[in-house]
Amino acid sequence: MDLVTPGFGLLFWTTVSFLILVLLLAKFAWKPIMNGINARNKSIEDALLLAEKTKAEMLSLQADNERIVKEARAERDSLLKEAREMKDQLIAQAKQQAQAQADALIAQAKDAIVKEKQQALQELKTQVAEISIEIAEKVLSKELENKKVSEEIVTNSLNTMVLN
Repeated sequence: MDLVTPGFGLLFWTTVSFLILVLLLAKFAWKPIMNGINARNKSIEDALLLAEKTKAEMLSLQADNERIVKEARAERDSLLKEAREMKDQLIAQAKQQAQAQADALIAQAKDAIVKEKQQALQELKTQVAEISIEIAEKVLSKELENKKVSEEIVTNSLNTMVLN
């Protein structure tokens, strides 16, 4: 059993070497290790803060993008509305112009019809006057002869003449 139980000297020197190792590690290794761990923790925290800040910026940008899209849609809608109004206005103007031209043409046609009618009436009056003169000449020339015959001549003349 001697092999299993260590001696007092071995325990003493093991303890002393362990304490020296702990002191050396505490003086030289623990600070750099702890500084490294702290630096690593700080960089992780900074990365998390940066991620949060980036997330907030992304949300802000997304809200700005949505606002810009809404503004663009509103502007597009207003432009389309203006275009429709302009189209309707142009159509209304074209209709008004066409109506005015049609009214002018109708007025010209009515004037032309009235003039033609007056001209036709004038020609008719002229022809009636000529016919009346012819009948009167015949009647006067025959009246001296016989009244009954003159009436027959007037009736025959009226029946035989064609009005143009």
